[in-house]
Amino acid sequence: MDLQGRSYRYVGPAELRALVRPGAEGRGIRSAADFEDWISGRPGAEPSEPFTFVVDAAGVLRLAPRRSEHVVCAGGGPVLSAGEMGFGRESGRWVVRTVSNLSTGYCPDVASWPAVAGALAAAGIGHPAGFTHEVVFRRCPACRELNIVREGDFVCVFCDASLPPAWNVDPSAG
Repeated sequence: MDLQGRSYRYVGPAELRALVRPGAEGRGIRSAADFEDWISGRPGAEPSEPFTFVVDAAGVLRLAPRRSEHVVCAGGGPVLSAGEMGFGRESGRWVVRTVSNLSTGYCPDVASWPAVAGALAAAGIGHPAGFTHEVVFRRCPACRELNIVREGDFVCVFCDASLPPAWNVDPSAG
């Protein structure tokens, strides 16, 4: 699978990374049958809520309950995208209804959508044409704080410095 040119390392708090345990990563979804098996085991109203997702470095969709940490879902490794994903049924099959790149641990760029679409297509799960809610992350070059850009206002909420137009959250990313 084409990795779409960028993977994202975990950039969140160390105490959340410390929650990663071998074998505790999110459920890998490689087919519609994998998804059906996984979601049928979810308790009560949980299937109506969005889930935590990552697309791992191999391009596999991994899902976990919503309140799960993305870094745990990813087993601590790099991802091609991360966020939240909600599902519904259409014509007797599961499809993605809502999907965002909201992950403050990985802060993936909106340009990570092709990795999500590729993982969903490979699993045979219908999906929208892009993120239904896009989150724009930037790191302030002046104070180094992480920002979520709102309404196209590329100004740091901490120090009022200008934020760059291009994704820059992970200083070691190439």
